[in-house]
Amino acid sequence: MTLNLSIVEVSVLFFCAVSLGIVIHFFITSRRNLKGSTIETDKIKKNVDDWKLKYFNEVEVKDKEVSELKSRLSEAEENSHIYQIEVEELRRQQKRIQSELGSLQKTESTESKPNYIEQLRLAQAGLLEHNEKINQLLENLEVVKENEEKQKLIEDENEELMGQVKDLKHLLGQKEAEINNIRQKENLTREMTSMLDSAYSEFNTLQSKMQKLEAQLSSSKMVSLEYEDLKEAYHKVSRESEEYKAKLQALTVDNQQVTLQLNEAEDKFREANFQRQQLQKRVSYLEELNSDLQVVADANKKLEHQLRRIGELESMLHVVSEENESLKRQVDQ
Repeated sequence: MTLNLSIVEVSVLFFCAVSLGIVIHFFITSRRNLKGSTIETDKIKKNVDDWKLKYFNEVEVKDKEVSELKSRLSEAEENSHIYQIEVEELRRQQKRIQSELGSLQKTESTESKPNYIEQLRLAQAGLLEHNEKINQLLENLEVVKENEEKQKLIEDENEELMGQVKDLKHLLGQKEAEINNIRQKENLTREMTSMLDSAYSEFNTLQSKMQKLEAQLSSSKMVSLEYEDLKEAYHKVSRESEEYKAKLQALTVDNQQVTLQLNEAEDKFREANFQRQQLQKRVSYLEELNSDLQVVADANKKLEHQLRRIGELESMLHVVSEENESLKRQVDQ
């Protein structure tokens, strides 16, 4: 009788030790996987926050640049309109002066004084210079028109960029939703780990009970009763070990799904970074266009200086016309 009891005891203890080792192994591996997944999610959250800050800063800078470009475009349009009006006035004045000079040349006699002929030559040279400056103004107006076309292209590109910004905002919303799902799954994994901890504590209590039963098996009075209790405990431990195995398998499946989702999120973040690089290239292109607009502004300043010079020439022509009229009066007398 004592030999049979010792064999049963050894078999039960061996099975309990094997089941305990399996449960501890699965518990440790699941904890490691959970720690690794939490570290990766924290890194992803940090990268997402940094990227969001950079994105919003770039959007603000881009809006400021667009507003500045619009204001410069309006100023350039106003200046071009003013220049067109001034060029038309200069053309009318030139035609009037040419007609007056033609009439003077027809009415003049061949015996006029040499000083008067020299003045007419100087007036003709001034008119030629005046024509050259008008042609330069027309060329500058063509340059302004080309800059206006460039500005229209810039506005079209800005609209495309705004559409891309909206798309990126939509992607950010989707990524935030994915992060929320990942957080919910992390909470579920934490609950499962707490359940595993409670199961592990229950297993320890069962092990302590088994040890107590082993101590009680030494007495020969309660052998049959203790054997039945041990048998029930054995069946209970086997059932619980199977349940723990099923729970651990479910946890491993959940961890695999979480890792797959994290990989998908990383791929999406790479795509977002690529789009951000494209936006930076377009911003550099806009900066080059801003420098071109600065060149146009410098050309406008030169045009203003030339217009002042034209005004001085007009005053000189007016003086010449007055002298011509005085000479006419002298000739008539």
